[in-house]
Amino acid sequence: MKCSWDTHPLPPTIFSTRSSKAEAPVVARKMLEAIQLSIGILTTSKPIVLVTGANGYIAGPVIEAFLKAGYAVRGTVRSKSSADPLLRALSSYDKDLEIVEVPDIVASGAFDAAVKGVHAIAHLAAGVSLSFTDPEPVLEVAIQGTLGVLESAITESSVKSVVLMSSIASIINGSKEAPARFTEADWNDEALAAVKKLGKESPSPLIYAASKVASERAFWKFRDERSPSFTMTALNPVFVMGPQPGLESISKIGGTTAFIWQILSGQDIPKPLTPNPGYVDVRDIARVAIFSVDHPDKVNGERFLLASGLVPPQAAADVLRKAYPERQDIIKAGNPGQGYFPGYEFPEERFLDASKAVKVTGQDFYPVEQTITDTAKSLEKFL
Repeated sequence: MKCSWDTHPLPPTIFSTRSSKAEAPVVARKMLEAIQLSIGILTTSKPIVLVTGANGYIAGPVIEAFLKAGYAVRGTVRSKSSADPLLRALSSYDKDLEIVEVPDIVASGAFDAAVKGVHAIAHLAAGVSLSFTDPEPVLEVAIQGTLGVLESAITESSVKSVVLMSSIASIINGSKEAPARFTEADWNDEALAAVKKLGKESPSPLIYAASKVASERAFWKFRDERSPSFTMTALNPVFVMGPQPGLESISKIGGTTAFIWQILSGQDIPKPLTPNPGYVDVRDIARVAIFSVDHPDKVNGERFLLASGLVPPQAAADVLRKAYPERQDIIKAGNPGQGYFPGYEFPEERFLDASKAVKVTGQDFYPVEQTITDTAKSLEKFL
């Protein structure tokens, strides 16, 4: 799986972060000129939400949800063409949706033009890969990309709230002895310490976890040191599944949702991504993001662990065989009922407590079965 910010190579003399210090002012000026040229003309009285990383899996449902909630959306991508499928899927909102290019999210002032006139920011742009080998550039993008958004936001008086898409990887750690209950009070700082020690010997999942910790730590440090006028909130979801607007090819399916397609299409039931894979519906992430913008007084300075249940592939196979009786000869049975608990509860030895999000928003998560079947229905067109 390629890293989302490494799929559109840039001309090294224009946008590369490897440019020399002497070239930096020229690089920054050319980059900002390119952004200014690509900024659309949202002529709307609706409040505008800036969504970074608009071509990502989570971003699609988040953008769609903001549009349905009455917001206009400005999405950023490294290459405009990468958002074409999303634009086609959301064409009915063409007057309230624009896509702009931010070729290098770690360049100085990268988001200065994009934040102009926006009411809120949902920072989703991040690298996700199972093949990271060197933690240094990954950590740089994670930290500087987040700080870059905040530095631009603090110069724009219209910005009222910033929502960071963090991860469960910033919370769950191995230092707690079982039985362990993880909440928003927990941090996985040991991941960051480990990659600093191991360097290029760090395994990819550890590098990813460290990048999420580093990004979110930088986010909260900015709040503590700069006291911005806008509110700041972090969302920490587990693995994500759910319908993906703009999915035109099964090869582009969100990585953590691919197992639903594998099972639905009759492939072997894959192994879990982790021993106890937690999942949350992408629409729940969108819902909490909107809540954070709509109710800034209730979420300022808060983290929200987002998880609906423990869902190994076997659980999905059991649900899909029941939901698609006509495909029981196609969908593999595996070992029905094994590897998970009734109600998709997390095991007591490593329990993820997502009750805070339910309490604050006043709404529960999508039922696991509905998330699985809705995801499958959205993929039927590829059968």
